Amino acid sequence: MALKYAGISVEIREVSLREKPAHLFQISSKGTVPVLQLDDGSVLDQSLDIMRYALSLQDKDGWLNHLDASLLLIQTNDTEFKRALDCYKYPERNLQKSQLEYRADGEIFLKQLESLLVKSNFLNGEKMTLADIATFPFIRQFAAVDSTWFESAAYPKLRVWLQHLVSSELFISIMQK
Repeated sequence: MALKYAGISVEIREVSLREKPAHLFQISSKGTVPVLQLDDGSVLDQSLDIMRYALSLQDKDGWLNHLDASLLLIQTNDTEFKRALDCYKYPERNLQKSQLEYRADGEIFLKQLESLLVKSNFLNGEKMTLADIATFPFIRQFAAVDSTWFESAAYPKLRVWLQHLVSSELFISIMQK
């Protein structure tokens, strides 16, 4: 979303994580996605680095405003919440707890986001910031695990926020096959 927002044209290559192409390892020894190879040959292989790069080139609406607050939310998203999300999505791979216990672990972050959204339309105020764009895909995944539960859970502001992002022209434009 940040690349599209910043007007950066990229070549999207579908990568099967079971059969990673040799070219992926040629540009990034990690062999993970996403990977962005810049015109000068340098490589960015972290989502946050790619987003910050794109926004450094063009940020017409101030997505980098409130950067410190955004980075704190993103750090929580990328650590505790991602672990809970992975376990909640794949409980058969994570037998230490039940799926409902993993959902409860993830809800700690959902409650934090809900409390922010009670005060404003976006996570850091009345305008979208990097925090919204960076956390949105993971909240979308969490909601999809059990959409019936999510639709009735105690997160009305989070549902409105999520629906706003899912139905945005920007998101729809990048989700084209």
